[in-house]
Amino acid sequence: MRDFHVHSNYSDGDFLRGMIRAAESAGLEGVGIADHCNVATRDRHESMRSVYGFNLDLTHERRRRGIERLREEFGLEIYDAVEMDYDPRDEAAIDAFLSEAGFEYAIGSVHDVDGKNVQVASHFAEMTEAERDAVVDEYFEKLVTLVESELFDIAAHVDLLERTPPLRGRATDAHYRRVARAFSDSRTVPEINAGRALSDAEVVHPSDPFLSVLREHDVAVTVGTDSHRPGEIPDRIGFLTGFVEEAGLEPVTPDGVVQ
Repeated sequence: MRDFHVHSNYSDGDFLRGMIRAAESAGLEGVGIADHCNVATRDRHESMRSVYGFNLDLTHERRRRGIERLREEFGLEIYDAVEMDYDPRDEAAIDAFLSEAGFEYAIGSVHDVDGKNVQVASHFAEMTEAERDAVVDEYFEKLVTLVESELFDIAAHVDLLERTPPLRGRATDAHYRRVARAFSDSRTVPEINAGRALSDAEVVHPSDPFLSVLREHDVAVTVGTDSHRPGEIPDRIGFLTGFVEEAGLEPVTPDGVVQ
């Protein structure tokens, strides 16, 4: 088992060495360090860069030197990757950065709709039903555009809004089928994301109905724990191992990773 979605102190995770040590202790053959990055210049995103450290475009060379040193110390494969916030308005800037940085693979993710993080329930608590449905529509519209952009090897947590009670359960079969068609025509693959699988909500991305539609369209998947702390890795890897075995899945490796 390899984990292609782990964060470090180069964004909102724990120290790089500790994350890699935990991955090795969990028996992983490889771990991908995919720290957050946002290259938008709009005010809110500039704030995220400074407050949360989503500025890997400024620090990736220093992190790469750290990864290279740790490759000499640890026995597992360590992948140099990134998780990019996606907005269609930023495609040119994302493309330029990824082309320059030369990561082994890139993860793309949609976190915001109309400037609101879809994981923050309070943003949507006072909305009408129609307004919430419009948020869901826009989320999947951006996700399809992400896949069609061909900028990314992996699409992260492809139904992220299932983490958020006011938005949970509003996605439709039509949403899922549109995304599945986009994946089937793209090099980008979705991940089985265990970031909330062991929480009280027990949310696995994609949800069972979404995963069924992806499988109908013969869409391959990869796996990621989305861990931010060393202690999260072993239990989430254990969960993913059981999940893919029970589902009969054969996760793929992202383009750019030498097997």
